[in-house]
Amino acid sequence: MPKKITLGFLLLFFGTQVGITLKPVHAQTQVVPTTTTKPICPAQLETSVDAIINRPLFSRVRWGLLVQPLSSTQTLYSRDAQKYFTPASTTKLLTTAAALQQLGANFRIRTSVYGGGNGVLYVVGRGDPSLTNEQLTVLAHQLKQKGIGTVNQLIADDTYIRGDIVHPSWQWEDIQSDYGAPINSLILNQNVSNIRLLPQSVGQPLKVIWTDIHEDKQWQVINQSVTTAENQPTSINITRDLKGQILRIQGQLALNSKPALVSLPVVSPAEYFLRRFRSTLIADKIPVVRMFLSSIQTKNEQELAHVESPPVSELIAQTNIDSNNLFAESLLRALAIKKTPVQNQNSADAGLEVLKTTLTQMGVDPASYSLVDGSGLSRKNLISPEALVQTLQAMAKSPAALIYRASLPVAGRSGTLKNRFQNTPAEGIVQAKTGTMTGVVSLAGYVNAPRYGPVVFSIMVNQSEQPAKVVRQAMDEIVVLLTQLQNC
Repeated sequence: MPKKITLGFLLLFFGTQVGITLKPVHAQTQVVPTTTTKPICPAQLETSVDAIINRPLFSRVRWGLLVQPLSSTQTLYSRDAQKYFTPASTTKLLTTAAALQQLGANFRIRTSVYGGGNGVLYVVGRGDPSLTNEQLTVLAHQLKQKGIGTVNQLIADDTYIRGDIVHPSWQWEDIQSDYGAPINSLILNQNVSNIRLLPQSVGQPLKVIWTDIHEDKQWQVINQSVTTAENQPTSINITRDLKGQILRIQGQLALNSKPALVSLPVVSPAEYFLRRFRSTLIADKIPVVRMFLSSIQTKNEQELAHVESPPVSELIAQTNIDSNNLFAESLLRALAIKKTPVQNQNSADAGLEVLKTTLTQMGVDPASYSLVDGSGLSRKNLISPEALVQTLQAMAKSPAALIYRASLPVAGRSGTLKNRFQNTPAEGIVQAKTGTMTGVVSLAGYVNAPRYGPVVFSIMVNQSEQPAKVVRQAMDEIVVLLTQLQNC
């Protein structure tokens, strides 16, 4: 397996140069809470939780907590539960709840190819985040079966999703990573392209291999890297001159190192899609004479081929279990179909209006949160612990309760919680969504306390100078306390 390293591009600040020192990505360190596992009465919970969050190392940290039984709105613990916090990826709890309620568990996002006559094909994307090269092959085979032998004009219609492909408030370091990939109507391979860096002879530059050979032509690579002797440390630095398509590769890999996989968010995703689809058609012996993007929405044409995404039930699972930002943003924009179009309104804003209306109807206080995106990447998002608990409570009582809950990571078992809570009483009985960015750690979800019953909780930490793993350990201690609740 290649070692994966991510790189993204600063799309908003042209004329500057970005340098990133790349290091190997490790799985989240397992944190084993030190809290005692003896049973605890609800009346003792406040004292026990306070003992954790009032430790001297958290003296400058801002905590927000709310704990309630699933069966009622009785409060078992509360601290600043109605105040706003930067939520990070716990934002996805609101986005996926609204998507499941409004779109339904079986809704699929359709990508279509229409025929315009005279060898003209229009590809219309609607923001399917799951589309890969394999689906392009399916489309090509369908066209072949319809008798399409030559394409005179291949036109990509990227107009379905309106607005910026990256949110203007996303930070530049996020846009530089694959988790900050752009969002548009024609998403392919999660709008990420990859290169592999392989060591060669000592003293030689690293070999650069593009996973997609057609992307090689889009870049000028200045390779200043070097292969070092065995067991030397890895240090790779990649910069891009944002005035042009120039990648500068610096640093080193040892002779006996595994290849390094570098993920590059594509700069012009619709053009990337168009290049890949043309190549797929040609590989299926359907020559393409010309290709270009359209700025006019395709209308009244005959659909010749189509593919569909997995159902929303599966899309929200990938969104929450893997904390996939691209999937969350795509679902937010999919919500826009539930709103009457307003001239010049972008799809994300329309989706946010539908989200708020939906959550309000579910009983979530509209004043308890303020969102600008669907993934939590923006630091302009504000959510209270109360809003998260209200959302979790409402979804637990909805017809889609089991689907929603199944979309959450399981402690010690899956997703972003796979390496947390192992060998503790919380393993297997806690399902929760994580959220992390610099100075922010959050966790919200459900606990099936065996001696008490189901509990809903939200824990949010902001303005922390402590390493995230230190805050997580304290959070995990609190969650383990919740698993030990008993009626007394």
